[in-house]
Amino acid sequence: MKEPIPISCNTACTFVKGSFPYHWDLNVYRGCSHDCKYCFARYSHKYLGEKGDFSEAIFVKTNIAEALERQLRSSKWDKAVINLGGVTDNYQVAEAMERQMPEILRLMIKYKNPIIISTKSDLILRDFDLFDELSRKTYVNIASTITTANETLQKKLEPGGVSPMRRFSMLQEFRKTKASTAVHMMPLLPYLTDGEENLNAVFSQARDAHVDYLLPGLLNLRGETKQVFYHFLQKEYPNLLGEYRILYQNAGLKDYRRSLYKKLGRFKEKYQISFDYRSRLERMVNAKNEPVQLSIFD
Repeated sequence: MKEPIPISCNTACTFVKGSFPYHWDLNVYRGCSHDCKYCFARYSHKYLGEKGDFSEAIFVKTNIAEALERQLRSSKWDKAVINLGGVTDNYQVAEAMERQMPEILRLMIKYKNPIIISTKSDLILRDFDLFDELSRKTYVNIASTITTANETLQKKLEPGGVSPMRRFSMLQEFRKTKASTAVHMMPLLPYLTDGEENLNAVFSQARDAHVDYLLPGLLNLRGETKQVFYHFLQKEYPNLLGEYRILYQNAGLKDYRRSLYKKLGRFKEKYQISFDYRSRLERMVNAKNEPVQLSIFD
């Protein structure tokens, strides 16, 4: 991996519109070495005018902690839930060298600010004590994106991510804290990760890890993501390329989605895993008596 390129930022948190499970997002890095073939954020390099491949040209915001404290100490800040890494993974490989997250977490502890985070790395365990302390002061949700339990497929889809087993182990370790834990089974990939065998494997291991919820979501194909993913299919699963073109270029996606979520409902009942991510947030916020903005997951 190339050494990350230092850049500076004016603000640490970006306001996010739309039906996301948060309204404020903090990304330490631009670009992501996980190189996920379905990543929706690949457009951001070109949108921001960055040069180089999204998975190779990694930029680090070296002043992000200072910028974050300016926001958190402002009288206008209402302790809204902050998502740590909605565009890129804050615990990608570069973080092992840059070590930006500990200072960010110390600021969250100082200002008792609630957070959610999703990662495909178990490097997050390095900062276990900080997450533990924060979870005793305010709401913390730690999730891992796990699209498949098949390690061979996972390595093709997410070359830079750690194995599914390591992700489940990480979630289980965080059960020792007061944080909520979750599996984000996003995106579900038609004909690749939507089969009975894979769903049984992911749901059963999520149950065994005692996660608070599992959140599924279907693959979206737009812009550069579509181009990269189709290139991946052409190389690894050429027999599926035609199926995807039919599914994503015609009205059949609506019927597929309906059938998929009906199937997911059966697995939800079979493994007694919740899809409800809002209730726990509200319970924990009320229990801690914090004036937290309850706009997450609305």
